[in-house]
Amino acid sequence: MTCEAVVLWMHGGGWYSRETSDVSWLERLGLKVVPAQFRLSGEALWPAQFEDVRAAARAARVAGAPFIVAGDSSGGHLALHLGLRGIDRPGDVDAVMAFEPPVDPLAEDWPRARAEGNPWHRLLGHVPAPRDPATRDCTVTTHVGGGTPVLLLHGLDDTAVPPTQSLDLAAALSRAGHRVHTLTTDGDHGELEFTRGDIVEFVRQFLDRIGAASA
Repeated sequence: MTCEAVVLWMHGGGWYSRETSDVSWLERLGLKVVPAQFRLSGEALWPAQFEDVRAAARAARVAGAPFIVAGDSSGGHLALHLGLRGIDRPGDVDAVMAFEPPVDPLAEDWPRARAEGNPWHRLLGHVPAPRDPATRDCTVTTHVGGGTPVLLLHGLDDTAVPPTQSLDLAAALSRAGHRVHTLTTDGDHGELEFTRGDIVEFVRQFLDRIGAASA
């Protein structure tokens, strides 16, 4: 019999602060939620955050249980990296759920991501730039492939992270052969109501399709 699915949850906060989110709605879906801790950008630069969540995932995995990585905002960015690149190797994560994630700091429609002092600047230690190895490494679309199922949820009214970050990623994932479930809905950044019926049902259907829904 399959064990209760485990979700490693990564908090938001622009990589420089710790924003707490109420994840009890995930627990009500029958998931065991484990919070991940990682160094903030004021403590260490990228890829320290990715290294930390990889270590947290190794500690959180349970033998025989589906293992999902999830996060909100910058935590969604880390969840995507972990899910697409793997804990120890690509394909060793069962699914990813990313809510309003920043994905690509070089996107043409997001010039603010390349402004001095923005969260990406703090994360990398310099402004994101083309042909910069660290920028390329932290860009999620660099690592698509492998087929890990991905759920993306983004608010259409998001003024902090453009919804095109999720929509463009969904297209790239689909082209690379991933099963992608995408929902855009009303709401600004940090204001999505995860307990809303349509959002809960959207997540529930994703869990059912990847075999992680509660009995």
